[in-house]
Amino acid sequence: MIQMKELSETKLKEIAYNCRKATFLIEKQEIGNITLREKMELKLHLAGCSICVTFMRQSVVINQMARKLFNPDSSELKLDEGFKEQLQGRINNQLESN
Repeated sequence: MIQMKELSETKLKEIAYNCRKATFLIEKQEIGNITLREKMELKLHLAGCSICVTFMRQSVVINQMARKLFNPDSSELKLDEGFKEQLQGRINNQLESN
């Protein structure tokens, strides 16, 4: 029984001081789902690591900006009608010449 307790304390210390794993879990959480165990490990780590908390906040902002950059609203990418007509005319001219 004492051995189990020691293992648990060792595991808790490992989780608490493992910033590399915490940053991995932060990114994994941003991309998709993490398991309940991973959530608990991350929460435990974040409770004692202000650096990883800062990293998490920055990561959220960076990921939001990247999503906006690569998945902009469809209204922002609309071409004006004049440009569409001009482009269609150029396409038609190319097709007719071939």
